[in-house]
Amino acid sequence: MKAIRMREFGPPEVLRLEDVADPKPGAGQVVVRIHAAGVNPVETYIRSGTYALKPPLPYTPGGDAAGVVVAVGEQVTRFKAGDRVYTAGTVSGAYAQLALCNAEQVHLLPEQITFAQGAGLHIPYATAYRALFLRAHAHAGQTVLVHGASGAVGIAAVQFAAPAGLTVIGTGGTERGRQLVREQGAAYVLDHKAPDYLDHVMKLTAGRGVDLILEMLANVNLGKDLTVLGLEGSIVVIGSRGDVQINPRLLMRAQGSILGMTGGTPEQYAQAHAAIGAGLRHGTLRPVVGRELPLAEAARAHHEVIEGTAYGKIVLVP
Repeated sequence: MKAIRMREFGPPEVLRLEDVADPKPGAGQVVVRIHAAGVNPVETYIRSGTYALKPPLPYTPGGDAAGVVVAVGEQVTRFKAGDRVYTAGTVSGAYAQLALCNAEQVHLLPEQITFAQGAGLHIPYATAYRALFLRAHAHAGQTVLVHGASGAVGIAAVQFAAPAGLTVIGTGGTERGRQLVREQGAAYVLDHKAPDYLDHVMKLTAGRGVDLILEMLANVNLGKDLTVLGLEGSIVVIGSRGDVQINPRLLMRAQGSILGMTGGTPEQYAQAHAAIGAGLRHGTLRPVVGRELPLAEAARAHHEVIEGTAYGKIVLVP
């Protein structure tokens, strides 16, 4: 089969298409023929060598994908060949024509969800669910600022929060992105490039500030977030690409919390994927695919994830 392999850490160009052996399932494992693989920022950090954990090389990136089960190992009873599925992690890597997965990493994909959409489920939607409901304990009646709402995690957060009764203020850097955020159910949408957009946040909340902020780029926005955080509010840091200096007095004034987030427990992921499955079946969750690229263009996809303006999900198609 064809797969993307990296034999060293470095720029996107270390990602190269190679021929590798087809994976075979062991006990408790399945092999999925990949129709689309999602590209996530974390994969660019791993590839660059800046992530906390460095995988052994050579390495095939990716954990989010969607496709069809082609083989199952012994002791696998939940899946059979021909099942449409999405993956929540893999053993062998998702940037490939075939991926080996543990059975618990695989979830059924409803017929109305395309493979490209399915490739954008695990990291974006599980992250958004965990940030809102497991870290911040969000509930109906609260106001949430989704800082960077036109990206994959931001869209997922809007789709989870609005039906749950939260008032969503989303931000985007382009008019195309802001229109997308409006379509997903945000009550208000602001341009985070405008110099006065935080003033608008305070006006929309009658000067109280927001109860919750989901932050995708903390090294740029965390200090500003503190200026609009309401009393006993929380900021969940989902992403950051560097250091940041903040004024602790603003946090003290709000009597607020800054919550970090990374990988969760198996129980947390099980809860998240139960919610994802329900949302897909009921139509409240609708993954948005911004770009489809051939598998061979994985390096280009990594450039676009980091350098481009977020709009939905970038997926690779083998």
